[in-house]
Amino acid sequence: MAVVRPAQHRVPPAAFVAGAACALAVAGTAAITGQGLPVPSIALPAVFAGALGAVVLANWRAGVYLFLAWLVVEDLPRKFLGNDMRLYFAKDVLALILYLAFWARSLRGRETRPSFRFLAPLIVFAAWGLVQVFNPRSPSPVYGLLGLRMYFFYVPMLFVGYALVRSERDLRRFLVFNLALAAVVAGLGIAQGIVGLDFLNPGELAPELHLARLVRQAPITGALVPRPTSVFVSDGRFAWYMLVAFLLGVGGTACALARRDLRGLMLAATTGVVAAAIVVSGSRGTFMYALGSTAVLAAALQWGASRPLRGRVMKGTQLVLLAIGLGIVLVLVLFPEAVGARWAFYYETIAPWNPSSELAWRVWGYPVSNLLAAFSLPGWLLGYGIGTSSLGVQYVTGLLGLPALEIGVESGYGTLILELGILGPLLWLLWTTALVREGWAVLRRLRGSALFPVGAAVLWFAFLLLFPFTLGGMQPYQNFIFNAYLWLLLGILFRLPALVRR
Repeated sequence: MAVVRPAQHRVPPAAFVAGAACALAVAGTAAITGQGLPVPSIALPAVFAGALGAVVLANWRAGVYLFLAWLVVEDLPRKFLGNDMRLYFAKDVLALILYLAFWARSLRGRETRPSFRFLAPLIVFAAWGLVQVFNPRSPSPVYGLLGLRMYFFYVPMLFVGYALVRSERDLRRFLVFNLALAAVVAGLGIAQGIVGLDFLNPGELAPELHLARLVRQAPITGALVPRPTSVFVSDGRFAWYMLVAFLLGVGGTACALARRDLRGLMLAATTGVVAAAIVVSGSRGTFMYALGSTAVLAAALQWGASRPLRGRVMKGTQLVLLAIGLGIVLVLVLFPEAVGARWAFYYETIAPWNPSSELAWRVWGYPVSNLLAAFSLPGWLLGYGIGTSSLGVQYVTGLLGLPALEIGVESGYGTLILELGILGPLLWLLWTTALVREGWAVLRRLRGSALFPVGAAVLWFAFLLLFPFTLGGMQPYQNFIFNAYLWLLLGILFRLPALVRR
């Protein structure tokens, strides 16, 4: 007699994301309008967190999308609730539940266990960071815990990303979800840059969130440039998120059109919206990185396309460039004064022939001078302990009352010297170089396939973050948006060759 097994109902991740989006929309609306929700303020987050945790434990793949959605929108309720730090750690709790669910599936042998060669030098770097928790110059081990969290908390996303994408269908779902989410955030950022910074910002900001109302001024014309934050608490976080979305948009559009997938048109349109948001953001660094990345990826796509795909990849590249141009022109036509002020700011501070240009100073002079400043402090040889100069130190000193060391430089390599001593930047270069070399080997294996554009975009993002961005400062790597996406996307990159073999 046959045994009938109960059917296993699988709810698609999109359903969970839709439910989470509705709940976040309700909470965001209540925060923006200033009207409380008709339930106790403690019970609602507890019930909501419990529901999310149950969903993630039941289906860790749905948890990835929930995590990404919360990662992006978390700042919106936080800045309306006076920078409540309990919300700041909600994403970490969600990530821990995700790791637990994924680990449980891996132990049962239901998920692929990859191996990465660059993990050996990364482990050496992490071990030295662990030793630096107990640096005698560090005022408290709490600083060490902060540093370990900033550097390594999202590293397990490497394995999560690898297992997430089992087929090209999973890859398309990932790209469409992230770019649709980015288009909404970009649209809100454009609106905020046009109508003013009072939109999506409370009347009174917490003192530490002053960057949510940052206004820059062009040095020659005097044009004022409000820096939009969209759903985030700072203009830099918004601009960095737009750069990640832009790179994914370029790679995803070329990949979809190489497969003759009409969703490539939607991806191209969202990339155009994101490009317009980058222009409106007023971030000179993101603007220049987007311009340079467009040229680099266009050249890479031509190099990596096989003869049968070259025509389609060419059309995909042209479509992306057309969408970017149309997005920028559309915003310029509709809002000429706002966009004109930003063009003036870019031109007057970037063009090398302008007397007010800061290009050479910001690209090389400023980061190098900050790097050299690290050697002026007496403890540079062995450092002051991991976390003592990391992003978020102000919360450790402010909330816990711990003494501040009053050290810090903006150079990322200078920060590594101050925290980890002279071995810090050397070990950092060791594992980051190993990662990029291994990623390059993967990209060469993808050459000639339709998945090459996605791999090129991910590897280029990793290179930018781990080298040029780090020269300028450690804040981009330690920012949770960049950090989580870095490790998740790297896992997807190393998975792509298996999809090509299928």
